[in-house]
Amino acid sequence: MVPKEDSTAEERVVTTACSWDCGSRCLLKVYLSGGRITRIETDERPMPSLKACPRGLSQREVVYAPDRLTRPLKRAGARGSGDFIPISWEEALKIVSEQLQRVKENYGPESVLLMDYSGSQGPLHGTNGRSARRFFSLFGGCTGVFGNTSQEAALFSSMATFGTLFTGNSRDNFLYSKLIILWGWNPLVTRFGPDTGFYLSQAKKRGAKIICIDPQFNPSGRRLADQWIQVKPSTDTALLLAMAYVLIAENLQDHRFLETYTVGFDQFKGHLLGKEDGIPKTPGWAEEITGVPRGVIVELARVYASLKPAALCAGWAPGRTAFGEQYHRAASVLSAMTGNIGVQGGYVSGGTGRMPVGTLKKFLPVPPRTMPLIHVADIYDALLKGKGGEYPSDIKILYIVGCNLLNQLLNINKGLKALQVPEFIVVHELFLTPTARYADLILPVTHFFEREDIGQPWGSMSSGFIPMNKVIEPRGQTKSDLAIFTDLAERLGISGYREKSDEEWLKEFLSASPGMPDYEIWKEKSFFEVEHPRPWVAFRKEIENPQENPFPTPSGKIEIYSQKLAEMKNPLIPPIPKYIEPWEGPRDPLVRKYPLQLISPHARGRSNSMFENIPKLKPLNDLRVVLNLQDARSRDIQDGDPVRVFNDRGQLITTAKVTDQIMPGVASLEAGAWYCPDEKGIDRGACINVLTKDAKSPGGAFPCNSCLVQVEIERNFTEFQGPLGAHGQDKIAIKAGKSLDSQD
Repeated sequence: MVPKEDSTAEERVVTTACSWDCGSRCLLKVYLSGGRITRIETDERPMPSLKACPRGLSQREVVYAPDRLTRPLKRAGARGSGDFIPISWEEALKIVSEQLQRVKENYGPESVLLMDYSGSQGPLHGTNGRSARRFFSLFGGCTGVFGNTSQEAALFSSMATFGTLFTGNSRDNFLYSKLIILWGWNPLVTRFGPDTGFYLSQAKKRGAKIICIDPQFNPSGRRLADQWIQVKPSTDTALLLAMAYVLIAENLQDHRFLETYTVGFDQFKGHLLGKEDGIPKTPGWAEEITGVPRGVIVELARVYASLKPAALCAGWAPGRTAFGEQYHRAASVLSAMTGNIGVQGGYVSGGTGRMPVGTLKKFLPVPPRTMPLIHVADIYDALLKGKGGEYPSDIKILYIVGCNLLNQLLNINKGLKALQVPEFIVVHELFLTPTARYADLILPVTHFFEREDIGQPWGSMSSGFIPMNKVIEPRGQTKSDLAIFTDLAERLGISGYREKSDEEWLKEFLSASPGMPDYEIWKEKSFFEVEHPRPWVAFRKEIENPQENPFPTPSGKIEIYSQKLAEMKNPLIPPIPKYIEPWEGPRDPLVRKYPLQLISPHARGRSNSMFENIPKLKPLNDLRVVLNLQDARSRDIQDGDPVRVFNDRGQLITTAKVTDQIMPGVASLEAGAWYCPDEKGIDRGACINVLTKDAKSPGGAFPCNSCLVQVEIERNFTEFQGPLGAHGQDKIAIKAGKSLDSQD
């Protein structure tokens, strides 16, 4: 459909929304003149609204970036060299289809590992389990991946405790909270919906007490919190258990709620009192583990039990640790103990935060097919060991869609070895990312401005749906992932891949979702919000009428003691939440060699690793490693000094930021900076994953925040530009002297 015009014939505006995994889904008003984007604005309504962040407002710079890939590229040098030659789509598709057919016939389809992830989101063009998964299901299968790098611990806990992934409240609930605890949560940076910051600010103005619990006094805490409680990374579960102990010791728990709506509290209580292991989970016990003074723990528990309704917002970051699923389970139990579930102003702590009103009921369908799966933390191990390591297959083809795998998965130096194993690597990309440099073939894909889709709320955490109108024609020779797989399906004789046009699919998705308007009406709107007459509260019906509305668990109640987990008979996945000593935590013997716990918060100017190469957004990011004054002083490090951050897995050189806004024994480095090694193999791009350990938690959590390092001053520092140049724009060698967009 032709985008509707607004204004004069010389200038028109097209509405759309970002498709990135960015923490929100916001309205973009894209102004064009002569078929070219001139500027981008956003929702002009006062808050709460769908106002975009600087990343969304910078998409003109993304779509027109000089290093945008606009032609298929074939590797011409060693993997990782960045040496490519442009080829035609005819040749590119021929190579890919022949490689897929060769491997399928000789080794079986499971010898193809598909790594499709969340680089772009949408019910039609989403890269996370849509177009690629549909193709490979029809192809005969492949080996896929599982495990959510952001929230796997929360997903695990939500299903075990509540029997559903939908545990979220609408953000206007904060207006009714008397206490809000931001536990490992920094929504002023990570967003979690366009209206979250607004409602938190309004709650504060209305008198809500806000507490920040985090190893670092993050921007949300600095702006909103009345109190900062410092907790050592990966020990949050111990703090939660000690709070629960205080509630029991002082008889502050909500007896009626526990008796009516939960099962298993007695077993949990026994564990807290030490009946199981002889160790009561007292505030004194927790102080030694967490670093939080026992008096602070007691007061925190009392405040949470008495100042109700209360919203304990358990962020995902503490769950990205070894045994991180126990943190989410413990937070959920604590919210049940205080009766803060299913009530206005409360919060289902430890859940995913998703709402059923924030999701469509139908997406691009994927035909059912049983495929072997590998956890995202095991990908490098699976590539290196294959069947010999008891993985499903020996991988011959690695097919990557919507994922900067090398940069974002754990343990880059192991990844470098693993990426030498496949016989063929193909990557769909907009830019020459660190991962794309290791491809044998790169297929250039469209930006969301260059296709149609539906902008549904990020993470199902709000209820605003935005028409993602096509803004401009695809740059150069770029194709959508859907179009690429359509071409491959035709070459391989696969029927039924693209049965309908984009518009037909989108109409079907909307019509299948109750409460959504007719497609034509929806297209004429800038956005459509699903109305709910009062704040949406997860499990309101279950709490108000439990007989008619049981929880979707085996018991029909909130499962403090999970029968499903008990049946697993795995001591590392106990049926009640427990503190299990984490690897690379503060009491790991390895601290004698690597005494600092390294955490990796999100950056303001990146969506995970996306936009690292966009000059306009780079000032919003911080490549410095943050150190406490005490830790810096003991190492003779001053603010601004070059430093080396290292452990047995790798090392990087960056600059120190010395501050009192991070606790002693902890260092912080923003996630997502692009890996950029010097001639010695030392990373100079401040990419944290040269340091992280590629291991998954027993419940599947992605433990990037369980990482011990040492930091030393770098006395032989030299400036390094590297292949990424001053602004991160890759200086790749293109044979025949042709630029990447010479045919744009």
